[in-house]
Amino acid sequence: MNGVTLDLEERAKVTSGFKSGCSGHCTSYGTNCENGGRCVEKYHGYSCDCSSTAYDGTFCNKDVGAFFEEGMWLRYNFQAPGAGGRSEGSPDAQGSPPDLTHEEVRFSFSTTRAPCILLYVSSLTTDFLAVLVKPTGGLQVRYSLGGTREPFSIDADNRNMANGQPHSVNVTRHGRTVVLKLDHYPPVSYHLPSSSDTLLNSPKSLFLGKVIETGKIDQEIHKYNTPGFTGCLSRVQFNQLAPLKAALRQTNASAHVHIQGQLVESNCGASPLTLSPMSSATDPWHLDHLDSASADFPYNPGQGQAIRNGVNRNSAIIGGVIAVVIFTILCTLVFLIRYMFRHKGTYHTNEAKGAESAESADAAIMNNDPNFTETIDESKKEWLI
Repeated sequence: MNGVTLDLEERAKVTSGFKSGCSGHCTSYGTNCENGGRCVEKYHGYSCDCSSTAYDGTFCNKDVGAFFEEGMWLRYNFQAPGAGGRSEGSPDAQGSPPDLTHEEVRFSFSTTRAPCILLYVSSLTTDFLAVLVKPTGGLQVRYSLGGTREPFSIDADNRNMANGQPHSVNVTRHGRTVVLKLDHYPPVSYHLPSSSDTLLNSPKSLFLGKVIETGKIDQEIHKYNTPGFTGCLSRVQFNQLAPLKAALRQTNASAHVHIQGQLVESNCGASPLTLSPMSSATDPWHLDHLDSASADFPYNPGQGQAIRNGVNRNSAIIGGVIAVVIFTILCTLVFLIRYMFRHKGTYHTNEAKGAESAESADAAIMNNDPNFTETIDESKKEWLI
């Protein structure tokens, strides 16, 4: 502060009422920000910054997608309007140059029409990157980085990608190594020819749905460019850029986007979830009603640590099931015991007292039953008429 370094931790050790060593909310709950979302520390909690992702929502886990009609296209210009030649590929304000030897493309889509172009990255040179669906329904990735006579193609013909189902595509390149991952299948590595360049020089524009570019275009791209893509695209991301999100949300990059046609937001191209969505009961912050990714998360130390994956709720459910099972077993045992003793009990006789010492059972009855004695006495009376 004002050029003076303040050691607040040491000051806290000698000041009453303060205790050092506490950690922020992001230390405990920062992993809740998914898909590359950045955890932002706040006074009473934290929030997830999704600006550098293709996702939206409180935890950066909601796909942002749109439906493309035939003939529609979206163009994202890496060079901002009025930027004076400065492009997204130029060094930033911190002076760190971009890594042109590496790029990562991620998106999901669904369509029933082939062929079509899903994504195309043009440049101020002849370099380009294209992801398209061939007439057979197979996926193809085409790279042209210079140094080779023909573009390098990666064909995934073993799966039909034009079956109307959502498919996930992830293309990552480091130098001459290209890794392609489709859906939930294991990634497959490919290698560019040794004569190929490793730089994607001077990226110019990114196209979705159709390529509307001046100058010479690769013949394969031109052939698949008609009539255009029809279907859904979702969570499109090129490195740290999210062109589709910039078109559907008001972001800092929205000025770079130009759309031909009516772009309708939809999640029809979102990849199927492998885990069920988190309900409000398992959400530690109970913020399902909030759509803003910058909402403050309540924090109450007296309530203990919240568990986002619902472990506490699952334990309660398991405990309740076990209790019901034990109660059912006990009730069954009680019923069985009562049933057994009902048919296996003791019996009682109504023998007269003194039957053991009497000469016979009749004698015992005569000795103990006064009514019987009176009857005998009455029979012995004589009457004189």
